[in-house]
Order: sequence, then structure tokens, then C-alpha cells
Amino acid sequence: MEKKIVETYRNPKRSIEARTVNLLSLMTLREKVAQLGSFWSYQVLKDGAEAGASELDRQQAHKLMEHGIGQVTRIGGATNLTPSQGARLANEIQHYLATETRLGIPAIVHEECCSGYMARNATCFPQTIGLASTWEPPLAEAMAVVVRNQMRAAGAHQGLSPLLDIARDARWGRVEETFGEDPTLTAVMGVSFVRGLQGDNWQEGVVATAKHFVGYGRSMGGFNWAPPHIPARELRDVYLAPFEAAVKEANLQSVMNAYNELDGVPCAASKELLTDILVDQWGFDGMVVSDYFAVEQLQTFHKISTNKAHSARLALEAGIDVELPGTDCYGQSLFDAVHSGEISEALIDRSVLRVLRHKFMLGLFENPYVDAEAAIELFDNPDQRLLARTIAHKSMVLLKNEGDLLPLSKELSRIAVIGPQTNNVRHLLGDYAYPCHIETLLEMTQEDNIFDMPVSGTPVDLVENFVPIEPLLNGLQKAVSENTVVDYAKGCDVTGEDASGFAEAVAAAESADVALLFVGGKSGLTDSCTSGEARDRQEINLPGVQQQLVEAVVATGTPDVVVLINGRPLSISWIDEHEPALLEARL
Repeated sequence: MEKKIVETYRNPKRSIEARTVNLLSLMTLREKVAQLGSFWSYQVLKDGAEAGASELDRQQAHKLMEHGIGQVTRIGGATNLTPSQGARLANEIQHYLATETRLGIPAIVHEECCSGYMARNATCFPQTIGLASTWEPPLAEAMAVVVRNQMRAAGAHQGLSPLLDIARDARWGRVEETFGEDPTLTAVMGVSFVRGLQGDNWQEGVVATAKHFVGYGRSMGGFNWAPPHIPARELRDVYLAPFEAAVKEANLQSVMNAYNELDGVPCAASKELLTDILVDQWGFDGMVVSDYFAVEQLQTFHKISTNKAHSARLALEAGIDVELPGTDCYGQSLFDAVHSGEISEALIDRSVLRVLRHKFMLGLFENPYVDAEAAIELFDNPDQRLLARTIAHKSMVLLKNEGDLLPLSKELSRIAVIGPQTNNVRHLLGDYAYPCHIETLLEMTQEDNIFDMPVSGTPVDLVENFVPIEPLLNGLQKAVSENTVVDYAKGCDVTGEDASGFAEAVAAAESADVALLFVGGKSGLTDSCTSGEARDRQEINLPGVQQQLVEAVVATGTPDVVVLINGRPLSISWIDEHEPALLEARL
């Protein structure tokens, strides 16, 4: 007589634990392994999606989801779909899983949300370092609530934030993504962000992911991925402290490993970090996800693994449950290793249970779909934009204000507005804003031919399709009196050695009552950027010839000069052109 299969997992009245255990007992090894993997969202878009279509490519879906899938990578952050289009794609993916796979296990969609939900039309907030500069934890929580509402409306369930890295070397390109150098401030702001993102009701919440665990922001020489040298006590008191606070005070439900090594052990393979400390000592009961490509890097970068199966075993034993952004080591190689007995199936079961628990917790089995047409209503509305403006306003730091020059009078006769930041909205964005990451994916497509990206456009197109952004020059022109003349001169680019625009800039300054210089870097991940992920600096001076531009303008003897470095104002009334060292000190 055939044994009847009891599908307790489909009964919402049963406990999450009972449903999880039951579902695991029904799964084949292939289905279990699938829950530990992921794929890029654009991999299941039909050809022609660059025009904004959100149609599922069923052939690709079958290839990637035949046995289910753990996570889908960045529907909003890796396509040019609008919120409603992205929500429809999320619904189509969930419908495929519910109707075309044996057990109907839904997927978790994860997104980036360092400076707001990193997606087209999502409210753009200041980078985390700006949020930290407000010193107001309620603003961190309020920002995270906006992110939660927008992500859930678009069909996403996990956010890869907050960064709880302690950053103490300004040359490191990712300082802007952190809450800064102080563990107490980082802990307090991080706890508030986690609470706002996860919320009080998991049916409406988004899983927060604290990263990067741990020591990533203390890399040797400020070089990305380089190993830090951190004594054991300092590791506990400074670098682990914000993560511990998030786990114990905010019920943090996800952690992402760091790329670096600690004492020669890659964090992605550190059982001491990901199990002994995180789980056994702190009581963490959530899910650990890999930083992108980190499992594969155990072989190709850290050189401690001999093949993909070996990398998978090291990562699983350490405590990494899901491989992001795509299935590589946790795919066929892992299946074969378990099937042959090289890797214990019990090790797989431990991670699968954690993944399934989150899917039940988030209510995805009962309600995997969203109202796609209503999604846009929760994107960049007036209240959200006001919050972003409030955070931006409170993030500003006045470094020096000689003679109480600032704020400027609206009745000035003539203002010279100078610098490469003045009339370029792209330079107002941090590296984890949506256009910056689309630029990166496009660059990787062109250079490596490894991504088949269904998006297109120039950086200008990407910014214009993001959210309405006004350049600084326009804002200034609107703020001054109608009798005030505003002269604009770019002066130079952010990078490069071209100083041919200096003469125009100097002429504008010489005829003005005050000169405003907007200088600084370009944040992002492409080769043209001066800060951001993998864009570290040897020194922290102004890039290109901007320093010389400032010196040239100051040397004109214009009564007042205000230098704003990436939006942070520094007033300089006058300085002798023969004392550049003093100028550098003030900058």
C-alpha cells in the first residue's frame, strides 16, 4: 500500500518549526541544494526586456528553477524595470515556482538598500556616512521604514544592509557606505536601521542583512579585500560590537560575510566567526548569506580550496547558508559531493532549514504575490522625499566658516559658481545608488562578456530614469534674488590633467562678490570613479587638477571664497597664493 504524503507545510495553522521540518522531510537532495542557490533576475527576462517588458522567459526559468531556488538577485537593482514592471516579474517568478515545481516553494528576492532601495524610481537617500552625520537614530529607522515599504511593494523580501563595518582609513573606497569610525554610533544607528527594515510584523517586514562580518573596513592600507591586523580584544570591543548589538537588540535575521581574511582565515570559511561567535555565543537564529562570489573566491582568490565542491564544504561548515549572487559552488558540484558522501547531507539540511524558516516567517507560502499596479504609489512620494531632504539637510557638516560668511545673502550682486560638481547630477550620488550599479553591470558586460544584461543607456539616461534630481547650479539660481547674476564655470573635470578651463573660472571669480567652488570625487564602481567599492585611494587629496583650480581661484583675491567638498562647505576668505600648504591643511 502506497504511503500517503502528509504535507503539513501547506497548513498555515501549524507552527513554522513544524512546517519547516515537514517540508524538509519531503525534499529530494536536488531540491535541497536548489534552496541554497540563487540567480540574477535578468537571467529570466525575455529578449526585448530592454524596452521595459517584464515577461518571464519560461525556458530560462525551467533551466534555473526546475527544482526550486533559494533567492533571486536584485529585480529592482539589476534591471531597468519600473516598480510596477519589477513587481510583475516578481509575481511571475513566484507563480512559476508555485505551479511548475513539485513542492511550490517560493523564492526570497533580495536587493541592495544602502542609500535607499537601490531601484529605479525609489527614493534616493544620503549615503550611510551622511545618515550617521545626523546623529539621530530615529532618522535611520524612518529611512529604513521607507525602504521596507518600497521593497515589499515591489516583491522583495531581504535587504543587504546595513553596513556595520567600522571604517578608520579614509583611503578605503567604501567609507561612504558606513556609519563611520565609532563602534557606539555604528551600533546605535545600525540597530535603529535594522528595526525599521524588519518591522514588527514579518508579513510586511524585510530581512535586514548586516555586513560585512567582520573587519572589512580596517583593511591594510585602506585597500579593498586586504587583510586587517586586529588584536583579539579590539576585534571584540570595536569591530564585532555593532553586529552583536544588532543581533541581541534588534533580532537581526541575516548576516553577510566579509571578503577579507582574519589571521589568515577567510571570513567566508571561518567557523569561529559564523558559528562559534555568531550562533553559539550570541544566539543568532537567522540566515548567513555569502557576499557576492565569496564562496568561489575561496579557491580563486584566497587559494585555500582545490575545487568548487571543496569551497562549498568550507563555506557550509563555517556557516554560510546561501550563495549569492548566482549558484556556482552550491550547484552541481555540491550535489555531486553530497551524493558521493564527500559532504554530509546533514550539513545541507542545517542550511535548508534556515532558508525555509525565513520563507515561512515572511508569509511567502500564503502570499507570495504583490499588487503590481499599486507599487508605484509607494515610490518617491512627497513624504518620502521630504524625509530624504531632512536627512540630507541634517547630514551637512560646516567645517569652517570664517567671518560668519555663511549663510550667503540672497541679495549678492554677482556669484561665481565653479567646479566639476556644480552642474552634474551624477556626482551627487553615492556608490550604492541605482545608476551607479547599472553602470557597473554594463561595464562588466562590455569588458568581460559574462553578463547578458537586458538594460541599456548612458549614465545620463540612467540618472534621468532614476528619480528627479536637480543640479546644484539650478538650485542656486532659484535661491538667489532675481537681481543676482550667477556665473558658471566648470574649471576642470573630476579627474584628468586638463586645466584649460582655469582661465574662465578665474575670470568669473574676479568679477564676483563671492566664489563658490564645488569640488570632490565621483562615487561609484566603474573605472572612472574616485571612491566607492573597489575604488580605493592612495591619498585623500582632491583628484585630478581640482586642488590647483581651488588655488587659482583663491589667488584672485576675490573677497570671499567658499569651497564645498562633496557638499561639505568650507569658507576661505583669502589666502596667499604662495602658501598652498596652508590651503591644503584647510581642505
